Amino acid sequence: MKLVRFERPGTSQAVYGKLDGDAVSVIVGSPYEGLVVASSEQYPLEKVKLLSPCEPTKIVAVGLNYLDHARELGMNLPEEPLIFLKPPSAVIGHKEFIVLPEMSSHVEYEAELGVVIGKRAHLVEEADAYDYILGFTCVNDVTARDLQKRDVQFTRSKSFDTFCPLGPFIETELDPSSVRICSYLNGQRRQDSNTQNLIHKVPELVSFISHVMTLEPGDVIATGTPFGVGRIVPGDEIAVEIQGLGTLVNPVK
Repeated sequence: MKLVRFERPGTSQAVYGKLDGDAVSVIVGSPYEGLVVASSEQYPLEKVKLLSPCEPTKIVAVGLNYLDHARELGMNLPEEPLIFLKPPSAVIGHKEFIVLPEMSSHVEYEAELGVVIGKRAHLVEEADAYDYILGFTCVNDVTARDLQKRDVQFTRSKSFDTFCPLGPFIETELDPSSVRICSYLNGQRRQDSNTQNLIHKVPELVSFISHVMTLEPGDVIATGTPFGVGRIVPGDEIAVEIQGLGTLVNPVK
């Protein structure tokens, strides 16, 4: 099932919907309340403004989590997941602008698989991890690379407003163990890998993070980026494409 969040046409009200082909049906309630029931209220997809498909209280991102990216950097593989946080104020949706901050002169894209949490997760065992996952979405972990290199911590470089595009939808039935993940800068493919190359897999990440902090419904785990990250400048368009999850597109200004 494909779930979206969008503005109800003619209003500024944000509602959840179920995506069926080129049509969106409004959901009664929220995706976190159990059974999803679609109403008879339906709109053409082209007529609605898609929003971020969830409203996380936090985005927990994982650094250096692809074999090809670790080799690219010449770094040893981490024994444990390397985690950091991005704030909810960084979240934007499909086709919204990434705004480059004045204090950085070098900003880069990072295509990532996002895990969307479906219910409160605390001290979760790996074997039970999928019971706590609503679904999966595309993430762009936008990073001010010059500030990341300058600072000891990642907070400033990862946290600017618009630095966490999510979307375009949540897929609830994806098997994330082997899906292709790509990024395209102005139509040219820059990243091309597969989640088989994840060092720490999805169940391990959910379990590990839930032993550090409680994950709330709608929270997102950004699972790391593969080889091929690069710079974006004003006028660019960056797209994150993941097999089964569609394409997240964001212009840059």
